Amino acid sequence: MNLALFTPELSLVVTAVLVILLDLFIKQKGWLAAVSIIGLAVSAGFSVGLWNGSPQATFNNMLAVDNYAVFFKLLFAGIAVLVILASTEYVAKFQRFQGEYYALILLSALGMMLMAATTELISLFVSLELVNLSLYVLVGFLKDNKSTEASLKYLLLSAVASAVLLFGMALVFGFTGQTQLGEIAAVITRMSGSSLAANPALIVGIVLMIAGFGFKIAMVPFQMWVPDVYEGAPTPITAYLSVGSKAAGFAIILRIFYAAFIGPTDLSFNWGMIFAVMSAITMTAGNIVAIQQNNIKRMLGYSSIAQAGYLMVGLATVGLVHGDSAAGQAPLLFFLVSYSLTNLAAFFAIIAISNKTGSDMIDDFKGMGKRSPWLAAALTLAMVSLIGMPPAAGFMAKFYIFSTAVQNDLLWLVIIAVINSVISAFYYLRVVKVMWMSEVASQEKVPASSALVVALMLCCAVVLLFGLLPGLAMKMSGLASMLGL
Repeated sequence: MNLALFTPELSLVVTAVLVILLDLFIKQKGWLAAVSIIGLAVSAGFSVGLWNGSPQATFNNMLAVDNYAVFFKLLFAGIAVLVILASTEYVAKFQRFQGEYYALILLSALGMMLMAATTELISLFVSLELVNLSLYVLVGFLKDNKSTEASLKYLLLSAVASAVLLFGMALVFGFTGQTQLGEIAAVITRMSGSSLAANPALIVGIVLMIAGFGFKIAMVPFQMWVPDVYEGAPTPITAYLSVGSKAAGFAIILRIFYAAFIGPTDLSFNWGMIFAVMSAITMTAGNIVAIQQNNIKRMLGYSSIAQAGYLMVGLATVGLVHGDSAAGQAPLLFFLVSYSLTNLAAFFAIIAISNKTGSDMIDDFKGMGKRSPWLAAALTLAMVSLIGMPPAAGFMAKFYIFSTAVQNDLLWLVIIAVINSVISAFYYLRVVKVMWMSEVASQEKVPASSALVVALMLCCAVVLLFGLLPGLAMKMSGLASMLGL
């Protein structure tokens, strides 16, 4: 066992423990955020040191150290840093529990990193539950009625999803006798199509795993938790859930299905078509219900369901491009990064505005273009990117993922996705219209902490950069898509 390969995760464990201990002895709680960010930066630094090295494994081949894992470690560290920056003012709402708040963010980021790296089913489930346990508590941190209800709903529904996922894993293990992804793939590859058809346990296991992971990525019909949890959770945690949890879900789905179930061709084609059909249903349902929302957090909750549908176009493509790693995966990874930064920018602007207005209702954003032009501009950029319009990163992300799907006989799915993108413009542009074209409700300026401003500016800058110059990000996504198992 080479602990040097585990340094990004170890640094987060040490930082989380240090934050909890410091919370007992220091009165200036702002230092807790600083220490957390330093710990995440150290973790990211160790991750960079592992980039583009030869693929390795540690802990008895349970965790992979390859470009794919490192890519997501950097993404999760970046997301956690941005969320902590955006939380520095918001944490005044739970002054006594700031140490626990930052430590739980660190531990959930640790779990997400492990999810992206795991190559074994048992370690996958342990890392998934580490994420879930941290998020259950974070969702309920406000301790009011909505927050408590959201936490309880997330806990109960997540427990059911975990049980379904575990049952699916048990069936796969019963069929193959293995829990390591490479060994599962070897067993399946040796079997003919007729042998697989005569043993439906594997197919049922795969379907149950799709259902279990479907909860994590907010896939219809497993999305029922999203609007209530997004509305009730502290807004920085809503932002964290909408991108971190979703990215972790897609990271582990992509690794498992590409590494274990990519062969034979008939099998990968079948699960690819399952994702294609569910993609069409998910994006359509998410967009249609989002139109009816008046609360911006609920609207972005349904929006995240629709975005999961677009991302699943990439998963479907991976199943259909049997054996061609980069062709299917690189656009999906680029989309994940673009969506994460875009959604964080949207929620960070909402945090500043809602802190001032005391409301998450879209109508209370009236005249924000005059009260705080830079916040309104940032939120407008995020809405434009979520629609998929230039010059934002969302346009290039959809272009890459849709064009790859068309090249692999998924034109029908791309047509549905484009129609849904047009539908989504209605509710995204409604927010823009309210901010810039409605009567000003108040002349009072909207303040924001310097840390929140930094986080928002970073997100907006990268969203514009990836929209105008996507080449570097796509190159990194292409390198990360070569799974080293």
